[in-house]
Order: sequence, then structure tokens, then C-alpha cells
Amino acid sequence: MSAEALEEFEEAGGGDAAQAAQPNAHRPQSLLFSFFGGVVRGRDRSPIPTSVFLRLLGELGVAEAAARATLARMTRKGLLERSQVGRTAHYRLTPETDALVRKAADRVTAPAPFEHPDGQWTLLSYSVPESRRDLRHRVRATLTWAGFGGLRDGLWIAPGTVDVGAVLADAGLAEVADLAEWFAASPSPGVRVDQLIRRAWPVDRIRESHERFIRTWWSEPAGQDPLAQVTLLGADWLRLLRSDPGLPARFLSPDWPAAQSAAVYRRCYESLLPAAHHRLDLELGRTVLG
Repeated sequence: MSAEALEEFEEAGGGDAAQAAQPNAHRPQSLLFSFFGGVVRGRDRSPIPTSVFLRLLGELGVAEAAARATLARMTRKGLLERSQVGRTAHYRLTPETDALVRKAADRVTAPAPFEHPDGQWTLLSYSVPESRRDLRHRVRATLTWAGFGGLRDGLWIAPGTVDVGAVLADAGLAEVADLAEWFAASPSPGVRVDQLIRRAWPVDRIRESHERFIRTWWSEPAGQDPLAQVTLLGADWLRLLRSDPGLPARFLSPDWPAAQSAAVYRRCYESLLPAAHHRLDLELGRTVLG
């Protein structure tokens, strides 16, 4: 998996500053990743006509010019393949990006994505030369997506047992493995794990992200196209997964909302998906009929 493709996928949901300014806003690219991962994944890989993407993104408030620019940019970056059928352009994920989306689906669809039952923690230390700022940025983005938080410069921690070698290799960063050491361990008796968690992660902000997700999706929004709804649900969920690596609830407050978020997502996704698939079939049929 190329580091560029992974970085594009990781950053598709936007940064913390953008989310703070517009909590419900998503980049068009994030919406397309959600569409492919939540609706198209599991179906055949037949290319999809441009008109389907334009209608979907338009339903979600994306102007046609911005939608076309996003498709062109993702193609240029090697995230999408473009093909021509008559006068109509079609798109699908490249094999590389398709593999990335399928791998991300392991956590997206997990019944308990915020839990690590082994009780272990992974500690990682690495040193990348200051002159390699591009590499440092890629490593940080990769570790963040893998669930790591920074304890101090060069020292990272993640809940659960993380296969760091595989994480780096999948991101095209195998060279960093020679610059890093990592191991999994359990906290010693007396260690204030709750304080350690708060040093490594913005716990209050993560709680707010869970609560925002629950408020938004507790009752399914009425009147919106089901294909657009499930796409927006997936984008919100992917953003939440990116913000919370699975912090153990037993070290946080008794009302920590992660389990409720997961239940709300499963209920909404299972409810919306059949109608979304039906709508996509109608869209594809309409395109074929002209």
C-alpha cells in the first residue's frame, strides 16, 4: 500500500480545526470513501458513471464543479481509475485503494470497535531525522490512524496489541521499522492509567465527538435520500473511529459513550443499507437506460 494513498485516506475526513469550525462538514473525498466502503464494498467492482457521483454529492451539498474536481483529483492521485464508455466517464477504486478500504472495513464493521479485550498496551519509540520532515509527517499520520497517541516526542502508546511492523509495511514505511522499537505490555499495579490516557489523547474532545455522533444519528434524519444518508453516516463514523482509538472505558467515566455510539451506528447502518442498495441499483439502471 503506497504511503500517499494511505495518507489521502487518513486525511479525507478533515482535520480537527475544520471539524471545530463546521462539526458536520466533510470533504467530498471523505464522502466518496464512505460511499465506496459502506455501499459499494461487497458488490462487483464495475465502474460507476459520473452522474451517480454528481447526484450523490449534490444531495450532500457539494456543488457539481467541486464534485468533478474531486473525481479528477482522486484519479490524478491514483485513488480512482477512470474509464470511458461512449461519451460517459466511469470511475472505480484502484486495486490498491480498494484493498485499503477493505482493510479499514475490519474496524468500521467490528461489533465492538472501541474495545481491546486483551488489556495490553503497545509502546512505540522511533527516531526520524529532522531533515526528513516529509517522512516524519507520514509516520505520525500512520500512527494516528493505527490508534497511537503521543506521550512525548518520539514515544507513542496505543490501546491493545498493535502489529506495528504490519502497520508500517502497509503504509509503505517499512524503512521506519529499522528506526523504531515497540512492545506490548500491561500497566504495573499502581499506575494511573486514566492520567496516562489524558496525557496521550484529548479525552474531552473525544467524548464530545461521541456525543455529537449519538445526537445526530439517534433518530435517523427524515426525508433524505437513503444513499446520501448512509454515505453521510459512514463519513461521520469514520471520523469518530479516527478520533477514538478504543480508549478503555473502565479507565474513564462510568458513562463513557463509546458503546452507545457503536450501537447507534450498527442500528442505523443496518436500517439504511437495503434502501441505499436499492437506490444505487435504480441510479445505475437509469444511467444504462440513458
